[in-house]
Amino acid sequence: MIYLDYAATTPLDARVLEAMMPALVADGLQANAASSHAPGFRARAAVERARAQVAELLGAEASEIIFTSGATESNNLAIKGVLEFRGLRQAHVVTSRIEHKCVLDTCRYLETQGARVTYLKPGADGAITPEQVLDALTPDTALVSLMWVNNEIGVRNDIERLAPLLRERGVLLHVDAAQASGRIDINLKQTPVDLLSVSAHKAYGPKGIGALFVRRKPRARLAPQMHGGGHEQGMRSGTLATHQIVGMGAAFEILRREGAAEAERIAALRERFWQGLQGLDRIHRNGAGPSAPHVLNVSFEGVEGESLRASLADLAVSSGSACSSATAEPSYVLRALGRDDELANASLRFSFGRFTTAGEVDAAAERVCLQVKRLRSISALWN
Repeated sequence: MIYLDYAATTPLDARVLEAMMPALVADGLQANAASSHAPGFRARAAVERARAQVAELLGAEASEIIFTSGATESNNLAIKGVLEFRGLRQAHVVTSRIEHKCVLDTCRYLETQGARVTYLKPGADGAITPEQVLDALTPDTALVSLMWVNNEIGVRNDIERLAPLLRERGVLLHVDAAQASGRIDINLKQTPVDLLSVSAHKAYGPKGIGALFVRRKPRARLAPQMHGGGHEQGMRSGTLATHQIVGMGAAFEILRREGAAEAERIAALRERFWQGLQGLDRIHRNGAGPSAPHVLNVSFEGVEGESLRASLADLAVSSGSACSSATAEPSYVLRALGRDDELANASLRFSFGRFTTAGEVDAAAERVCLQVKRLRSISALWN
């Protein structure tokens, strides 16, 4: 099996597992990090070290990092938290049609509570421009929520240019950076994003842990979505999962040291794979804008999507976001780009990562070409 689904989740790095082990054994960091005794203080110190590691990768202060269960919870906390703090009635949110499902579903929920949401349509290149966002603002706009990197097509939005424009207008900006952290340079000291969501399992860390950056100056104020003991500055109650937090810190520290060189290597592998598909006619690369290094989404004319996926059982690839896999409908992201249902359904997302080799890339490209040609030879769609 060749694993080319790093955008869905990344394998746990062995160095991360090693860092987590002291928090998983009885004589290690087993205490509650909120306890006021020596074992608790040791656990707390490990948590705070991890908080600093996450902050350093993002160019943030450690006090601005709130641990959550993952980017989905972080997105919910950011969007619901801002609107509930400001008051839902007549509040306005600007987002896009191709955000992650957890953002779209959160916005649709808020519409039932009285908020208004504008869903921007991307251009043919897959990006949302700052001009589109500014044109959508109203006097009631409380929040803009946009991905930094789209999880299905890898296209980057120009957050660096958008953020200061929104700051000038007094509108908060939330960014889903689950696919961006460690893959593109993020410096929140320079880019005035107010809220930013990240996840460990997209970055060679453990599943079940993520974080929300909440800017302190100027303060981004949130209504908590989980109530209890007032953990995480009162924004996210619950006993901290020390082992997962330590793992996230280790994963982000590795990316801080190695991410730039790794991104360059992965981008070269992606382009090598795309070149390996050039023996096929009438294939389409989805998302022509500036992109993160690890994602390639391709549509194949003349084949039926389910047959294509079944023929590639020895490749771990995706037809879209893993979080949308419960529905059999074609990708809403690709349809927003103008692909018809037939072509959107005959599309695959290939995503590359730390453990991908050139040999795997070549073998996968050869396999895809072989199966597409075979399916076209028996397809009424092609013939």
